[in-house]
Amino acid sequence: MKRIGVIGVGEIGRAVVTGLYDGGGERPEVFLSPRGARAAAELSARHERVQVCADNQEVVDRSEVVVVAVRAADRHVALAGLRVDAAKVVVNVMSGVANDDLRRLLATDAALVRAIPLPAIRERRSVTVTYPSHPVTDALFERLGGAQPVADEDAFDVFSALTGTLTTHYAYLAELMAWAADQGIPQSAADRYIRGLFQGVGRALGDETRSLQQLAADHETPKGNNERIRTTWFDPANSRALHQALDGLLADLRRRTARD
Repeated sequence: MKRIGVIGVGEIGRAVVTGLYDGGGERPEVFLSPRGARAAAELSARHERVQVCADNQEVVDRSEVVVVAVRAADRHVALAGLRVDAAKVVVNVMSGVANDDLRRLLATDAALVRAIPLPAIRERRSVTVTYPSHPVTDALFERLGGAQPVADEDAFDVFSALTGTLTTHYAYLAELMAWAADQGIPQSAADRYIRGLFQGVGRALGDETRSLQQLAADHETPKGNNERIRTTWFDPANSRALHQALDGLLADLRRRTARD
């Protein structure tokens, strides 16, 4: 994989390029669409082998692998009329757009792979879910933190729903800081402590020899502070509400994919 194209240089497009170029190893040539002109120009100025193309067709023509990272609502305008040779591999990172829909739009026999890369791939710290498994895309995302192929698009949608919980975690931490401030703790002190507390939790997640349930148990003392908050706040009703919210999101994702 020596030539990668990116159509739509937003947050994920930038993360792909940054992860490939800041991680060492062989650096492919990268061809960027003019969409997201400022970000594309910055990446091209920073990295010698990154070039901004005149249009999306040039991106496709010069690349072996094409990452489609435009917003789903913009896909018809951004991709209309593109000619994609069957020898290419197209990585579809558009939320809610099934491969069948993209194949109809592009009218191509090229290999299509859906993926859910997260911004943390820029630091090669995030596993990317893919469907279907393909040696080229799996190798790409292994370089960016790991690839996790799944069996079908139903499973892919489950992981997509899980991704929707990310900002809830940040909001939860913000509520902890707000509570501390209500108790008279300076916001800067609460912010620093909470960040350090949960960065430590993040590091503990790297220990894959322990299940998530075991990690929770290992951080609790019977009848201690952690057990008290877990059992009084994150109670069965709270757990059911979370499952219901995820069920609703998953149903919407599947309806959207079927409709498109």
